[in-house]
Amino acid sequence: MAEARLATGNEAVAWAVARAGAEVVAAYPITPQTTIIEHIASLVQKGICKAEYVPVESEHSALAACIGAAHAGARAFTATSGQGLALMHELVHWSAGARLPIVLVDVNRAMAPPWSIWSDQNDSLSQRDTGWIQLYCEHAQELFDAVVQAFALAPKVSIPVMVVADAFFLSHTAEPVSIPDASELAGLIPPWTAPWQIDPGRPKAVGGLAQPAEYERMRRQLADDHHAALREIEALAAEWQRRFGRGCGVLETYRCAGADEIVLATGTVAGTARAAVDSARAQGRRTGLVKLRAFRPFPAAALREAVAGARRVVVLDRNCSYGASGIFCQELRAALHGVPGAPAVHGYIAGMGGRDITPARIEEAIARAEQDPIAAEGTWLMD
Repeated sequence: MAEARLATGNEAVAWAVARAGAEVVAAYPITPQTTIIEHIASLVQKGICKAEYVPVESEHSALAACIGAAHAGARAFTATSGQGLALMHELVHWSAGARLPIVLVDVNRAMAPPWSIWSDQNDSLSQRDTGWIQLYCEHAQELFDAVVQAFALAPKVSIPVMVVADAFFLSHTAEPVSIPDASELAGLIPPWTAPWQIDPGRPKAVGGLAQPAEYERMRRQLADDHHAALREIEALAAEWQRRFGRGCGVLETYRCAGADEIVLATGTVAGTARAAVDSARAQGRRTGLVKLRAFRPFPAAALREAVAGARRVVVLDRNCSYGASGIFCQELRAALHGVPGAPAVHGYIAGMGGRDITPARIEEAIARAEQDPIAAEGTWLMD
């Protein structure tokens, strides 16, 4: 039977790693991720998590250890934040190109300088073109569910999965979390049996030089399999809904039926945006919310369907592609380009470095979008 616990987001991750049957955890501490690996270490010491716990000397080494473990067929996990993810960058590419089913939790941390331990999404989004699946989470229950689902998804598509959580708003805030017993997850997570898995009985070399034609073919296959992963994410969500009665797939809509304006948000901002949408509806506005959960693969078709019929979309970006605009705004505009009758996309940047995105800030963005006949691009919501 599922156990109800009061847990922070980071504690929920640790329990998910244990319940998913992780076999190797390689870890290096960095705020605000540190308590994930501390809780996993505690669960290993208590015998609740059966993983081999490997303390390493850097984040680069953490992912390197996971690569070795995954090549041998083990369920491998690591976690990091901000500068730690940046240090992993070379091996983030390597693990995706090698098609290894590693699971990584990135607790979003603003990139230095100046130093910041608080949240924005530029660390994870700077890895958007590496070939990893990325799933963004709103609350601790969704974070637990997403980590377990990541362990199920990664071996099905032979693509590593990054689960993303906002620092402190989610990582260090305690909420009620339902933690299923391991028996309730039976049959959900398949073994990884790819032909390039290392086997001492069948020696082989991996990662060697590829000629241009073979290299391009492999990258095309990775791209195609990302698109196929959209179906797998939805199938896992449907199975999770059948087993536990909760969850969503690549995105979630809220009060979008007949909406004239739609707010697009990710992570914990979606919860605040939901309250802003309710406030707008109480004032007679026809406002809805789309919560984007899967950023890679990007669910362009699902987004086009979700915003169809609206006059405008207000995108809230806790990130910035400097010299351009917010990243989710860019992606949505690309998805809607050339679509007849597509809504105008208004992009607003807020909450960088962990600054609060309040309901009033979101209501300001909604009002500004209505007053601006030209869709805003990269407008900062600041005092």
